[in-house]
This record gives sequence, C-alpha cells and structure tokens, in this order.
Amino acid sequence: MKLFYLSDSAEDQKTLTDFIKQYSSEGGAEFLQSYEWGNLLKTGGEEIIRVGVKEDDDILLIATLVKKIIFQGFFYLYSPRGPIGDIKAIEFLFTELKKINPKAIFLRFEPLSLFSAELFNSRNTFKKTIDLQPAKTLILDLNYSEEELLSSMHQKTRYNIRLAQKKGITIKEGGRGDLKEFWRLLKTTGERDNFRLHSFSHYEKLLKINETTPGFIKLFLASYEGKNIAGGLFSYYGDKVTYLHGASDNEFRNLMAPYLLQFSLIKKAQAENYLYYDFYGIDEKKWPGVTRFKLGYGGRVFKYLGTHDFILRPGIYKLYELIRKLRRLI
Repeated sequence: MKLFYLSDSAEDQKTLTDFIKQYSSEGGAEFLQSYEWGNLLKTGGEEIIRVGVKEDDDILLIATLVKKIIFQGFFYLYSPRGPIGDIKAIEFLFTELKKINPKAIFLRFEPLSLFSAELFNSRNTFKKTIDLQPAKTLILDLNYSEEELLSSMHQKTRYNIRLAQKKGITIKEGGRGDLKEFWRLLKTTGERDNFRLHSFSHYEKLLKINETTPGFIKLFLASYEGKNIAGGLFSYYGDKVTYLHGASDNEFRNLMAPYLLQFSLIKKAQAENYLYYDFYGIDEKKWPGVTRFKLGYGGRVFKYLGTHDFILRPGIYKLYELIRKLRRLI
C-alpha cells in the first residue's frame, strides 16, 4: 500500500467524486467528503488535505481531512463522514500521516463501515468521542411510487401535506437574492425553537458554491399569497438529496407549509433520479419536535457509527481532553 495526495486539478476532482459515488454507503453518497464541501470550508479559513491509499493501481480509500490547530503547532485531522473505502486501509493511512506530520496528535474520523479493535495495531489506540455529526438520520428510499411513499407516511403528515395543497401554498426555487428572506425565517425559527444558527455568511457561502458547481446547494421557499412563510436549504450530491437547514414563519403556521415543502422536494428528487432523500439528523431528546416532524415521512432510521479518535500521541491527547473539558465549562 502507498499514500497519495489529491490536488485541485479537474482530474483529481473527478477521481475523488467517482470514488465517493462508487463507495456510497447504504445511506447514499456523503457530501461532507466532496470537493465542493471541502472548498466551502476553505473559504472559511480551514486547511483541507485530500489523501488516499493505493495498492498497485487500485484505490482502496480516500479521505477529505480538515486540519485543526490546537496549540503550539500541534493539531489533529478530522474526516467528516469518512474516510471512504476499505476500512482495513485506515490504519495504514493514519500511521503514514503520523510519520509525515510529527505534530499530529490524533485523527478524528467517522467510519461508514463496521470496524473493530482487531483491525488496529496494539501500539495505537482509538476511542469513541463526542459525535460531531448527527448519530442518527432518517432516509427515504426513492425507489417507490408517489402513492407508496404517501402510504408509508404517518396519517397526520399526509393530512398536513394535503391541507397545505388545498390552501394554495406554492413552492419555488430561490437563489442568493432570496437569502435575506430565508435568513429572516431562520432567525424567527431560532428564537421560537431555541435553535443556534450559523452566521449569515455561512448560508451565503453555501449558495455561493453554485457559482463554481451549479446545483450543489439549492434554496427553496414556500409562499402564501405572495409571502414567504417557510424555506429550506438542500444538498444535491451523488445519489442523494440532503435536507440541511429549514425555517418557518410564526405567521400562517396553521397552513402546514413545511410539510408540503418537504414532500415537493421528495418528489423533485425522485423525478431527477436520485436514490435517497436524507433528513440529516434526528434525535428524540435533543430535537423532539423536529424529530417527530421528520419521522412522519416514514423511511428508515439510519444509525452511524459515530465520531472516533485514532490516538497517535497519548500524552498530548490527555492534555487536549483536559483543555476541551475546561472550555465546555466556560
């Protein structure tokens, strides 16, 4: 096996994209490993490293890594929803990166395939840590007719979809010019439901991706009598559409616009031959209302293996954990 790096060339971008699509899990292709998402993080000042493992001419594994400085030049590397590929190549990847980067303390990863301690050499350790991405999500398999999808939904969800249709709610695709309206809806939702929002510039950067990769992130708005009363941001990548952020106004909540918005986007994904629709995160304890809303659409609950740390320097790692605990107490 040998390590290789991917550049920003069109050829390497295609290599990474094709590999992710080829090795998409039963939950669909992971947009967090994409070139597009890595480039978004770059605009926010993050350092992105893209690496892979080969055996002869066969690519076994690819990872998009985010470099996180901790102190005095020491850092860790984080692979969101990755690496992608053969889990058996993970230790080779990590130990090679340790040789190249003597100040790497650990590598944070979120495996998509089952793994066990036996895969790792005893001189290295790994541990489960706090999940950075949602541990569970709800995924709809789009290989069903509209009638079959509707029949699998909760009765109240079907009722609310039809109510919104009868009341004349319309769904339209928006753009960067509609971002201020979506931001207004986000702030209203955050205040009402006690959600923490990203900055306005984060959502702006999401839509700006489309200047170089048209259609990667899309904004849709639900309107009533000319007023925007709900909206959502969605990722289109590989074989999957992912619901990233949603919001609704306090006014006209009885019209159930978010229900029709989701159903319209599900049908749109189906018409465009996507295989999966991902609601991106459910948690009955953290987000009970949102989780009930999403579960009403049927589908299957998909459980991820969670976030793990592959520890390269145990002594410094203990210091990092202490600092992390102290920061959470502040």
